[in-house]
Amino acid sequence: MKNVVVVLLVLFVWTACNSRKAEEGGRQQHTTDVQILEELQGVWLDDNTESPLFKIEGDSIYYTGQSNAPQQFAFVNDTLIVYGTQMVYYPVRLRTEHALFFTTPQGDQVSLHKSEVDSVYVEPQAEIRQPAEVLEKDSVIMFDGKRYRGYAYINPTGIKVIRPGISEEGLSVDNVFYDNVIHICVYQGTQRLYSKDIKRQMFSGLVPDDFLNNSILSDMDFIGVNVNGYVFEATLCMPDGPTCYNIHLLVDKEGKLEFKLRQ
Repeated sequence: MKNVVVVLLVLFVWTACNSRKAEEGGRQQHTTDVQILEELQGVWLDDNTESPLFKIEGDSIYYTGQSNAPQQFAFVNDTLIVYGTQMVYYPVRLRTEHALFFTTPQGDQVSLHKSEVDSVYVEPQAEIRQPAEVLEKDSVIMFDGKRYRGYAYINPTGIKVIRPGISEEGLSVDNVFYDNVIHICVYQGTQRLYSKDIKRQMFSGLVPDDFLNNSILSDMDFIGVNVNGYVFEATLCMPDGPTCYNIHLLVDKEGKLEFKLRQ
């Protein structure tokens, strides 16, 4: 049995490494002609709205959306190849130093022209700034004649969760979101009964791994006290969609923490 497990692990690692090498090899093969790369530099505007869609600087595309991560690209054989969380191919119908017409994977036609000045565009930033505000929540709950107060401090972090998305123009973009670490504590009067930092990874095994890796710990509430201890409710959500898991955090009087999905 141990030999089977070892073989499976080796195959998994070999497959992952080869997949990564294949992607890196694809990038190395996709080399943009120096003259074409130079001609693509600058801010590109939508022909219909005159609004800036993106700026090309070096071998990267910087989108106008402040939550969009920059993406590397290559221009090969009349195809614009963009490397984000997914590799996307845009067939180019026309390209000159001042015009760029291409088709998105959804079939949308994108017609752009280069701006004469860069001032119409906010200068790109390699790192999108995470929010700095800490949100404090508290609730008072009476139980057995005693007054309990529970706090939740939602602390933004620099931990990025990158989710692929589609812009209004049909462009494939990588949206950047930031996870939270939530500090919870319970007081009775001035006596602190419990405190702990809660992180998204603590819910591993309780929700599907794919959901966990692409979600953020978005909210926390102190919802109850009973004979067994204190109850908080955490909310784990996809940052760009309505799908969420609500998880009860059960803290017993000895400080042992258990998680349970809310039914």
